[in-house]
Amino acid sequence: MGENTTPYVIAEIGVNHENSLSTAMEMIREAKRGGADAAKFQTYSAELLAMKNSPAYWDQTEEPTASQYELFSKFDAFGPEEYRQLSEHCRKVGIDFMSTPFDLESAAFLNDLVQVFKVASADITNIPLLRYVGSLGKPVILSTGASTLDEVERATSELAQAGASDVVILHCVLSYPTEHHDANLLMIRHLQQRFPAQIVGLSDHTRPTPDNRVSVVAYALGARVIEKHFTLDKEQSGNDHYHSMDTNDLRHLVSSVQSTRICMGSSKTKQPILSEMLARQHARRCICASRDLPAGHILRDSDLLTLRPVAGIAANEWDRVVGRVLLTEVSYGQPLQWSDLGLMHG
Repeated sequence: MGENTTPYVIAEIGVNHENSLSTAMEMIREAKRGGADAAKFQTYSAELLAMKNSPAYWDQTEEPTASQYELFSKFDAFGPEEYRQLSEHCRKVGIDFMSTPFDLESAAFLNDLVQVFKVASADITNIPLLRYVGSLGKPVILSTGASTLDEVERATSELAQAGASDVVILHCVLSYPTEHHDANLLMIRHLQQRFPAQIVGLSDHTRPTPDNRVSVVAYALGARVIEKHFTLDKEQSGNDHYHSMDTNDLRHLVSSVQSTRICMGSSKTKQPILSEMLARQHARRCICASRDLPAGHILRDSDLLTLRPVAGIAANEWDRVVGRVLLTEVSYGQPLQWSDLGLMHG
């Protein structure tokens, strides 16, 4: 992806469908309508994900379930057949299908359905999963929430050595919801510096805002993949609904980032653009006589001034004009032309 490329936007449906296949399909359609490039789910079995006494790490005023196992058990009803149907629905709608596997079995059956794998932040140290997903030979998007740089380096290395064709690194803060003062978006630049060969993006857990500030700033800093949780109803209680965007939020996010892309232009070459050409000609200055001067006069700094527009010798040629002999008389304010000047005196 180039410097001024539109970001790849992932609508993270996760399990906000709450085991309803019809709801999941509606969410796919709404993600497409909102302008997302991909609709992403989460594929897991509570039995293979968490111990029965695993404590919550989310805001329990929004999601009161105290056990990870209990929460995951509510939403793990989809199996291979449901995901095949969702993948096919994405194909018909015209949006990429993605799902994050949380175990080897899930990764195995998703392999025929996805073009790109996603590894969650919490699995950045899950060596068996990293190696297996990498061995499937597809690009991998890696979230890096709650990790150290050493852990990111180890995970990307494990994926690459196992055979992943590419690794995209997403800055992420593993806090639900992430407050703006914790977003730490400058980490995007740091990851770009440490991993110059990789595409860097953002997995955003902040609540959506009308100005899409977090996503817009992330894009301006270089994020070329933006992932954000998605729901049909932000007022719905529990799970990830409370920090998700809806269709209107998604549409505004895509529009905001597009507008930002247009504003950003390019940093490759500093040169005037077409809309500046008139100003370049008329707002710059040329060298003029500061008083009436006779032919044969040797020009000094005090004999000259600069005035708009460029109707003669440009102001940046000052040092090539001072010291020359006038071949003809000039009057106050008259722009000097090269034909008015002789050789440098002395």
